[in-house]
Amino acid sequence: MKVDTMRWVDHYVGVPLCLLLKLAFWPFDWIRKGQETVSSNVLFIELSEMGSAILADPSMRWLKGQGKTLHFVIFEKNAVSLHLLNTVDRDNICLIKPDNLFSLALSSLKFLIWCRKKKIDTVIDLELFSRFTAILTRLSGAGNRTGFDRVHEEGLYRGNHLTHPVMYNPHRHISRNFMTLVKASQNAPHQPYQKDGFDETIELARAEVNSDLRSSVVTKLKSLYSDFKPGIQRLVLVNPNASDLLPQRRWMKDRYVDVIQSLLAEYSDILVVITGAPAERPEAEMLRQQVDHERCLNTAGAFEFRELVPLYSISELMLSNDSGPPHFASVTELKTFVIFGPETPALYGALGNSTPIYAGLPCSPCVSAGNHRKTSCVDNQCLKVIESGQVLDALRPALDTGLIVKAD
Repeated sequence: MKVDTMRWVDHYVGVPLCLLLKLAFWPFDWIRKGQETVSSNVLFIELSEMGSAILADPSMRWLKGQGKTLHFVIFEKNAVSLHLLNTVDRDNICLIKPDNLFSLALSSLKFLIWCRKKKIDTVIDLELFSRFTAILTRLSGAGNRTGFDRVHEEGLYRGNHLTHPVMYNPHRHISRNFMTLVKASQNAPHQPYQKDGFDETIELARAEVNSDLRSSVVTKLKSLYSDFKPGIQRLVLVNPNASDLLPQRRWMKDRYVDVIQSLLAEYSDILVVITGAPAERPEAEMLRQQVDHERCLNTAGAFEFRELVPLYSISELMLSNDSGPPHFASVTELKTFVIFGPETPALYGALGNSTPIYAGLPCSPCVSAGNHRKTSCVDNQCLKVIESGQVLDALRPALDTGLIVKAD
């Protein structure tokens, strides 16, 4: 289904369903009020954002350290993001298929059966005010249900099905909001103002690099550029893409052309690698043709997802729009430079070795939990005011540090 269709269904179908479920379960909730449920089999729900699965990993590892068995439900196309760190066993991952309403309903029904087989007793809903995930949480059969609560906010209604409601804090990084949910899930039911904070530095685990896959990556690069010399020639990754969830995140292609051409002219030891999914290959090819340089490669669709960590491990840096790849790269040591516009790095910045490039206009960020990350802006000045020179000024110090040869 298209993103806007999913938003429409979530609102106009989800809100009345949440209300009906609230009324239907009211007698049972009243009888069980005050009863505590042991938390041992914990389910995380995060369907639509691959990057969020990475941002939630420190919270999941903390809970795993408490002796809990972790489970996860996610949209089928996003499941690969969970395999980067393998915090959750693959047998404990359930997939939802949102291709159409029929597949969505069928896979959701299978999910409810799966929850009973896995004896899920605790659900942590990581989604920001999704009615669909609220319904999944309610029907999961879990006695402990934790998620974000609107408290006194108008709108964002999703039925009050939580035993452990937590106020979403829009002034703290989303990874810390996730940690707050996890901590709340292990306490007795309380008011939404969670007091048990997490002051420690949140750090991501590092992914293991498979040597065979790294060799495969090098072989593919040599097939595209025969003169590639690993260890001598430095790789600069460029991700000019962003998901259809928020296309306003895409920096202008002509600015990418300017930056790439300038870097290739200044640094004779770099190879620019344009990355992306198979569906993004035509646009990546247009960008490569505009750059028109033998040391600029189009690899969109060339690498499998499992080859990304090996690719990142042999690369110098990445320039990217605000999208999934900087979060995937954060499980490695790769330096990333991320261009932000309608969202803010204060809430959604990658946890790794990442530098945000952000104008911070008065209208930014224009997307939030309260508007389902949808904006009507058709003139994204928040990105247009970021000039090529500003991005080059951010990249040059990182490239000069590992400089081997600089062009005249």
